[in-house]
Formats: sequence, structure tokens, C-alpha cells
Amino acid sequence: TSFLASKSQIAFFLMTATLIKLCKCVFLCFSEKLLVLTVATEETDGFHRFMKSASYFNYTVKVLGMGEAWKGGDVGRSIGGGQKVRLLKEAMEALADQEDLVVLSVDSYDLIFAGGPEEILRKFQQANHKVLFAAEGLIWPDKRLADKYPSIRSGKRYLNSGGIIGYAPYINRVVSQWNLHDNDDDQLFYTKIYLDPLQRETLNMTLDHKCQIFQNLNGAVDEVLLKFGTGRVRVRNTVYDSLPVVVHGNGNTKMYLNYLANYVPNAWTYENGCSLCDDDIVDLSQLKVSYPNVLVGVFIEQPTPFLPEFFQRLLTLDYPKDKLNLFIHNNEVYHEKHIQKFWEENRNVFGSFKVVGPEENLSQGEARNMGMYYIRWLAVCEMLLSFICSDGITISPFCLLLPYRKIIGPLVTRHSKLWSNFWGALSLDGYYARSEDYVDIVQRKRVGVWNIPYMAHVYLVKGSVLRNELKERNYFVLEKLDPDMAFCRNSREMTSHREKDSPSPESFHMLRPPKGVFMYITNRHDFGRLISTANYNISHYNNDLWQIFENPVSVHRSLSDRVFVLQPCPDVFWFPVFSEKACDEIVGEMEHYGSWSGGRHEDKRISGGYETVPTDDIHMKQIGFDKEWLHFIREFISPVTLKVFSGYYTKGYAVMNFVVKYTPERQAYLRPHHDSSTFTINIALNNKDRDFEGGGCRFHRYNCSISSPRKGWSFMHPGRLTHLHEGLPTTNGTRYIAVSFIDP
Repeated sequence: TSFLASKSQIAFFLMTATLIKLCKCVFLCFSEKLLVLTVATEETDGFHRFMKSASYFNYTVKVLGMGEAWKGGDVGRSIGGGQKVRLLKEAMEALADQEDLVVLSVDSYDLIFAGGPEEILRKFQQANHKVLFAAEGLIWPDKRLADKYPSIRSGKRYLNSGGIIGYAPYINRVVSQWNLHDNDDDQLFYTKIYLDPLQRETLNMTLDHKCQIFQNLNGAVDEVLLKFGTGRVRVRNTVYDSLPVVVHGNGNTKMYLNYLANYVPNAWTYENGCSLCDDDIVDLSQLKVSYPNVLVGVFIEQPTPFLPEFFQRLLTLDYPKDKLNLFIHNNEVYHEKHIQKFWEENRNVFGSFKVVGPEENLSQGEARNMGMYYIRWLAVCEMLLSFICSDGITISPFCLLLPYRKIIGPLVTRHSKLWSNFWGALSLDGYYARSEDYVDIVQRKRVGVWNIPYMAHVYLVKGSVLRNELKERNYFVLEKLDPDMAFCRNSREMTSHREKDSPSPESFHMLRPPKGVFMYITNRHDFGRLISTANYNISHYNNDLWQIFENPVSVHRSLSDRVFVLQPCPDVFWFPVFSEKACDEIVGEMEHYGSWSGGRHEDKRISGGYETVPTDDIHMKQIGFDKEWLHFIREFISPVTLKVFSGYYTKGYAVMNFVVKYTPERQAYLRPHHDSSTFTINIALNNKDRDFEGGGCRFHRYNCSISSPRKGWSFMHPGRLTHLHEGLPTTNGTRYIAVSFIDP
């Protein structure tokens, strides 16, 4: 009994001691104060992001050095950063005697918070040291010091100076030792102190080996993933199963930090979607008097399909045209006629209208630089709306809808493809890499505003960015990169030039740290789509017709979403298939070819050389359009066939594909006949009562006539046995129809 009693007493004492320790820890956490100190000499995009994350968690932040000239070297490419230690030393002199104050010193341009002050204080207490440095798996800047680091069983071994937490007196004792220059290396300074065994013991210093508080991404990207489903998105280290509070995009991981910050701490969640999308929206409905002036830059570097339609859509933008200033660079002689016509009809519509033609012999980069210089010359312009190569073929008035970011683009994609105008990530050599969320963003399963490393084709840039942050930059020319890649790299990796008032050799060290301009893409609205300019052949009369493979939706009406089908006669179906422009171009192509058959029975174009019921026609094969036409049948007609003739699966094969021309003078009608097909399509290519009178089709078995065919609509009816039919007389004008005998 006494033995059992003693065990109970021991258990009681152990439990009591544990509770006392926990209470002491909780008391310390809430009795101590946490102050965040950070250095920032300019308010960059990264700095604003840092401050937003700090504000979200209610951190108390003091910014050091704002407005001060940066003399700490180009820390993005070499050693430097001593200016940060000097500023921290000056700040700590006033805090040195506050024993209950915990100071957190962190970078700001490439860092975000993922948790709150209470969590940091709790984890700092659990570390049971006076000073705690961030840790990483790579050593910098002196690899020769690696062997001097204390051995550890597991975790990150090397010190990183981007994150330091400790009691104010102890932090002060560390930084008070600084007596170097602003351009000396801060991390080397802290490393030498930490590697001194006496100082390490006296100051009770250690590293955050297992990323409980600090997560440095350099060399650790593969260890990190996003953790959803907790009410707030966290960054999780899968190696140590930790949830770091401070996430630092050091080294070349800044773009990966941008990706993480699209979600952390609550920028986007599955439950609530995008929480920051409405920040800084420009509500133009409140600017009835003073709309922002916009420069619309259009850059045409190769033959581009549907360019006239693109120009017409510029005119449909719901925006005061006197506030739109147009700059067009055309490097393709073929398009001079299109631009000349648009200029003649609309030169007085816009606030200004400037055209630079192929005679200037500018490269793509030079042309786009000229557009940038033009907006600087037009000092009133507040935004640049840039269309590259006219690839945005449908345009919504997105300049009314986009958040007012410095650089932002609308998501546009190619029809039914994952090809878009942005990259979610970059490979190590700076080219395309797919981010984890790329497909969901393109397919709009995740809707929001996304910080991305690369965009092209169409985007909006604030004029102030071009006049200030990107001032004097050769925006679109860089090494061997194409213009879009050069512009994005210049923006995201921007570093300032040497100080103009410091021509001495020391000015090399006056470079500011890299503080890139963030670029965003938004998919909150359907802004349009991209067209493909590959394989665009300009040898035809109407070249856009041949784009059915590359850009099918631009040629025809989309039948993929829903099919509007009427049934005017039994088993005769009627539905829209062609745009009016496509109809006009088919007719124009046939008339340009000009060799109509004349409606004779003898016909060498067909097998056997004899046509029983001849028409005055031109075959698709004669103009080299047979392959494109069969593709149209398979992609656009076959889905309708399955819908209206349930259970029948067409092969989409046709030998006879032609355009018929009916006129009172040549051939006005067609006698009753059956078609040599399983089913036939018959598409009206022009307008009744405007282009011709009369016409139509009569089905004898059902005594049913259709006398008012709509332009761009197709009949579909069985070809054999049941649907004997005739072409009704065209009494005036010229009627055109396109016919295919399918599955003969």
C-alpha cells in the first residue's frame, strides 16, 4: 500500500510540476512584448506585402531606414547588407534595458508572416535560448567556415541573418559589436559571433534548426508545401513537420515566395476564395468627369489573323474614346491596308493616334520601347494598355474592372487549350515551368488575382511605373531574351542604377537591393481569348478562312456549349453554324476563283465524269479548302448529328463538298432529287430579300417548304429514300449555298 501511495505521490508531483511549467510559459508569453524591427529604405511591392501580412496578425512593426539612401551593396548578387546591422544597432541602443521585450528582426522585401505574435513567443520560449537565428542548409558567404559550425543530429546547420529573435538586451549585445562599413556583409558578421564558442554560450545563442519559427526557402523549396483546411493557409515543412511563422524568400526563391503569398496567410482559400481581389479597385462609375487617360499600344510583328475584327473591338470598349490614345506599330506589309482603313475611319475618334510602319525597320523590342517612351511623352496618360501581336482577339472593357496594380493582365487562353498568356513558374534557366496551381487558374477553378513571374500578349501598366520605377530602362531588350521575357525580367528583378550624384568608384556599392515590381494576372472575369499566329498563310484571297484548325471559334459560331436547333419540317433540322463574315469570305473566295461549273451534266471533277442533277458550283477541293471543310464537318456538324439523329454516329466523311450559285440567268432552281448521302447539310451564305429573291427548298414527301433561309444557318436532312427535295426558283439577284453530302 505504501508503495502504491508513493507512486501516486510521484505522479501528482510530476503533473503539478508540468502544470507549473506550462503556466509559467503561458505567463511569460503574455507578459512579454514583441517588437518587429525591419529595414526598408523604399516602399516596394515586397515591402507593402510584408506590412499587409504583419497587419493581418496585428504585429507591432518599426521600420528602420525609410527614405535613407541605400549603401549596403547589391545583396541580391554579392555580399553586403551591413547597413541593416548599423540601423539595427542604432535602434537597439534605446531598447537595451527592456528585459521583458522580445525583438524580432527580419527582412521585409522578400518575407511574409504565416502566423501571429503569440505563436512566435510560444515557440521562442520553447527554444529556451536568449537569441535565436534563422537557419538554412546552405552556407553563405564563406564556405570555409562550414567546419567551424557545431555538429547537430538533424536540421539546418547554417546561420541565416534574415531572421533573428531574442531578448532586447541580448540582441543589443550582439549588434553593438558592429564597427564595419554599410557595404560589408551582415550575415558574415553574425556568423563569426555565433561561431565563437564563448560568445555562443555567453549570449545563449542557437539556430532554429527545424524551422519552427523561420523558414528560409533557398535550398528548401522541395521541403515546403501549402497546408489548406485550417481556416488559414499555412506553409508546412514536410521534413520536420513544422509550421513556420516567418517565410523568407532568400536567394533565388523570391518567385516561389510570390507563389506562396498568393495564398498565405489568407489571400485565397477554398472556403472563401480571394480575400484581396477587391483591394484598390478603380471604380470608374465614380469618375464620370475624370476618367484616366490610357495609352493603347498595339504591336503587330507578323501576319496576324482577324486583325480588322481586333480593331473593331477596340471601338466597342466601354470607355470614353477621347481618353484612349492609340499607338500602333506594324512590322508587316500585308497589314498596311487594314491599318490604313482603320486610321482613315477613326483617326479623330481617339485622343491621339500614332502609327509606326514597317519602313522604320524596328525590332520587336525597339518598337515596344518606343511605345513606352510615347507614354512618357504623353504625360497625361495614367495607364498603358498593351496588346502584343494583336493576340487578344476578344476584348472586354477590363481596364474598368482590374484592380489598380502596377502591372496586371487579364487571363486569356486559346480555345479548349491550356495555352495562356502567363507562366505560373520559371525553370532554373528562366523559361517555362508549370506551377501547382496553373491548370486550376487557367480553367478558372481558382478565381482571383495572382502574382506571377511572366506574362505576355496583353497587360495593363501604370504610367507612373514607366516614368519612375522603370525609368531609363531598356524595357524590352535584354540579352537573348524575347521582348516579353525581357520586360518581365526587367520588372521583377529590377535594381536601380548607380546614384547620379556619386560618380566615384564607391558608387558601385550604392546599388540598392533588388526590389522587383510585382506582376499579376486576374481570371475573375472572362476577358477574351488568344489566337494562334502559327501557320498563318496569307496566299489566299480570304486568309482567315483557313484558320479553322488553329482558331476554329474565330471562324465559326461555337456549337460546343449549346446547340440551338429548330425543326421546320419532319426530320429537317435548322441551326446556326457560320458567322456572317465567314459566309461573306466563302462567297468572296469562290467568286475570286471564278471557275463556276455552269450546271452541266458532264463534270470531270467527279468519279465517272457525269452529274445526274448538276448545279452551277465550285468544289471546296478546287480552292484547296477540302481538308479544312472536312475538319469543320467533324468538329462542328457531327455533335449536332448525334443530338438530332440519336444513335447514329457519323464518320464525318464527304466527297462532294461545294458552293452552289443560283441566278435567274444561269441556274435558278434544281429539279426534285435524292442526295447521294446518309444526310446532307445545306448552309445559306447570303440574305434573302437583300441579296436575292425567291429560293428555298421543298420536301415532297411532307409537302413542306422552307422559303426563308437565314444567312449562316444550316439545314440538315436525310439524303436518301425519305427526303426527296427540290431547289425553289431564285427570281432575282444571286443566291449562294454551301452543300455537303455526308457519309455517302
